[in-house]
Amino acid sequence: MDTDSLRSIPAVHRFTDDAAIAAYRPLLGASAVRTCVNEVLEAARAAAQTGGALKFDLLRERVLSALAAREAEGLISVVNATGVLLHTNFGRAPLADAALDAVSKLGSGYSNLEFDLESGDRGSRYERVASQLCELSGAQAALVVNNCAAAVLLVLDTFARGREVIVSRGQLIEIGGAFRLPDVLRKSGAMLVEVGTTNRTYGADYRDAWSERTAIFMRSHPSNYRVEGFTAEVDAGSMAAMARELGVMSFEDLGSGALVDLSRFGLPREPTLADEIAAGVDLVAVSGDKLLGGPQCGIIAGRSGLIDALRRNPLLRALRVDKMTLAALSATLALYAEPGRLRDIPFFTMLMTPLDDLRARADAICSATSDARSIGVSARDAMSAVGGGSLPTSTIPSAGVALTSRETSVDDLAAYLRRRRPPIIGRADGDCVLLDLRTVRPAEDAAIIAAIMSAPACE
Repeated sequence: MDTDSLRSIPAVHRFTDDAAIAAYRPLLGASAVRTCVNEVLEAARAAAQTGGALKFDLLRERVLSALAAREAEGLISVVNATGVLLHTNFGRAPLADAALDAVSKLGSGYSNLEFDLESGDRGSRYERVASQLCELSGAQAALVVNNCAAAVLLVLDTFARGREVIVSRGQLIEIGGAFRLPDVLRKSGAMLVEVGTTNRTYGADYRDAWSERTAIFMRSHPSNYRVEGFTAEVDAGSMAAMARELGVMSFEDLGSGALVDLSRFGLPREPTLADEIAAGVDLVAVSGDKLLGGPQCGIIAGRSGLIDALRRNPLLRALRVDKMTLAALSATLALYAEPGRLRDIPFFTMLMTPLDDLRARADAICSATSDARSIGVSARDAMSAVGGGSLPTSTIPSAGVALTSRETSVDDLAAYLRRRRPPIIGRADGDCVLLDLRTVRPAEDAAIIAAIMSAPACE
């Protein structure tokens, strides 16, 4: 045993008093910081048995790496430079300032979440945004649960348990995380009846499959894929009319959650919630954190009698949303109700940012980093994507900066950027890491500049 090496191990307080290490105390807690220090020192003592290096600076770097890894296990902000506006891995839609203010105000104190101010009796949290949703969609009633998959499950469990649901084969979707519509159907107790083919389904297919056991004709919007070419599908209005004729319910999982016509922003037109309600669909489910630009939730809109039945289902308690979600959703919906305020929703801010503005920011980053030691920086045009299971084939002209390095590979350069605080996430593009500025807030350009200028000569 090398006793001199053991004696040379620095004391714990040298690490906990270090400014860079102490900065993690508010983030992780003093106990977690001390645990990381002790783990590094225990490894150092084991290394001392064979004369391993125990210099303070080396051990300090190991402690900082351990603390950064512990921090990354929790939720931290990242700079999304991928160009994907609704990035599922990054939490999809960023919230509007108005939504954040509402969460802060209503979450920091008490509210009338389940209290009727008029009667003084218990109220319903589900009424808090219902009138806004009805106003924007034209529906008779609306209900909010914790995500769109939950909305689908609740509808199927309420109206189709032990009965048949008829769905086109071309709409038996799989969403993120390998969750498949047929699996949700089975979990609800409904029996799936597939009709048509992958690329072509007709009204006669629904009619021929109908029986006394049929509860629902269902459409599922292919928000994360497209079938093109020799295709045919039954539109919402035709399906709804046939369902009424045959005495069954019509239901659509619209998924993406568009409340406005996106063609005004240069994107393909998506059916909106109001479109499908106007087409006569009995119930429509959408997501809150995709094209709507709000918090994660599932919205069900449609006929009042059916919404009332959903509210009576005991399953609803397991799927209910909290006051912060309702506060953020209500504030987001309020922006739709005011002409000219769509731009206050970050998703629409990103969509509306002129290409010339992005090019100017890219040029400014290049100028500010012209003296960078180890990273080459050049402005480059790019194409952004909507993402989040929405508009899968649509892209948006964009601009950003391409980062290259003679000393490191593209993967190593990307890893260096991910280790920054805040982490900067770009996308590999040939021999460079491309940072697409359409999804980077202007205030985050400084973090990109700092990362480029601080890059070591050999990572």
